[in-house]
Amino acid sequence: MIRVFIADDHPIVREGLRSLIRYQTDMMLVGEADDGTQVLPLLATLAPDVVLIDLRMPRLGGLEVLQRIQERSPAPACLVLSSYDEPAYVMAAIEAGARGYLLKHSAYATILDAIRTVARGEHVVSPTLVGMLFTGVAELRRERVRQAVGGDTSALRVLQALANGATTSEISSMLHVSEVTVKRRIQELTDLLGVRNRTQLVAEAMRRGWI
Repeated sequence: MIRVFIADDHPIVREGLRSLIRYQTDMMLVGEADDGTQVLPLLATLAPDVVLIDLRMPRLGGLEVLQRIQERSPAPACLVLSSYDEPAYVMAAIEAGARGYLLKHSAYATILDAIRTVARGEHVVSPTLVGMLFTGVAELRRERVRQAVGGDTSALRVLQALANGATTSEISSMLHVSEVTVKRRIQELTDLLGVRNRTQLVAEAMRRGWI
């Protein structure tokens, strides 16, 4: 039996989920909260297997609640039900410890399947969010690279060219800069990543997900 807890400040949402869970033979609703500050004290006594949680709640937001839940041992599986469909929210929820992220307008069958999925220790994301999530991750990676190299966007092109086997001369022509500039960029990247040569530079950049 999957013990489910609902944390959402919208009465209509809670009523819908309550009715949905009531008719499942493998689930039981053990508690509810309409305020972020209520969640942790209730979890301590109710011991749910799965927490359905909204990101936007009064007094204590869902992301902070998620983070605090992960400090518990054992921590219940958390499934976010949110109206936010931006990749940044999805990634923030996953980083905070959520095992799943669904949009509130998801079909009831999808929500039930997701509850069972996260209860098994697996992960789930709304199908409509998958494409946007990959795009968001790629943009986040590019932004982290830009920050790491001080905003020098050409550094990423140098790394990619090196990974493709380009020579200093070829990179020079590609970027329309002198070979001296290319060598300086490569040395700066080598120093930044703490490696000794171009082979190690490419390997380390790939390990970090930069290229």
